[in-house]
Amino acid sequence: MTDTFQTSRSDDTASFGFKEVPRTQKQSLVRGVFDRSARRYDLMNDVMSLGIHRAWKDMTITRANPRPGEVLIDVAGGTGDLARAFVDRAEERRARNGGDPARAVVADINYEMLEAGRKRGEDERLSWACVNAECLPFGDATADCVMIGFGIRNVTDRARALADMHRVLKPGGRFLCLEFSHPTTRALSRVYDAWSFNAIPRLGQLIAKDRDSYQYLVESIRRFPNQDAFKREVEEAGFKNVSVTNFSGGIAALHTGWKI
Repeated sequence: MTDTFQTSRSDDTASFGFKEVPRTQKQSLVRGVFDRSARRYDLMNDVMSLGIHRAWKDMTITRANPRPGEVLIDVAGGTGDLARAFVDRAEERRARNGGDPARAVVADINYEMLEAGRKRGEDERLSWACVNAECLPFGDATADCVMIGFGIRNVTDRARALADMHRVLKPGGRFLCLEFSHPTTRALSRVYDAWSFNAIPRLGQLIAKDRDSYQYLVESIRRFPNQDAFKREVEEAGFKNVSVTNFSGGIAALHTGWKI
């Protein structure tokens, strides 16, 4: 497994791509990235992953095992694709076995992303909340499932965000984090880096007219801890029975855990 990009920093700074910025500035810088990319975000996800992200998300929903009547908090939920998939999968089970509809809260710090999601069509099973992952405005033990897809690497204080996601879960609730990670072989890592650093920023400029945001996204992926290191962070937040599933040779990884 490749090593995570390392650089020294103080407690007063946070990584923003390959740069170190004051911790107090990272949130606004990340918000700017997604303000600029919101309109083309879903299209660029297809382009950047060659459409494979859809399969990763489908496998994530299968692992989440949605059930009728459950409540999901989709942290950094953006345009709500995971939340919609969750409630749709629960509805399929409800059609067979009965029960109440599942509900999901799409929680994201970026208003423009939420607005892009709303424009895809209102759904009474979904609610939308412009909130910070590090201080979720939900009561203790209110969710059956908490999910975060491709968002944890943009959080300033991961430990605080993970702890708050643990707090809002009911006992017996499940946590799923889908994130770009580190290829498990050197050969794949070389190919992946070549694609990421050469093609993705150029495609960002061509499709979204925004090279800088996609340069940041590539760099933030490279700076994110490897699978084992992030597994330890999830465990330190209080989650039990934490497991890691690599997708596409580690290009993405799904970390799952339980509140017991």
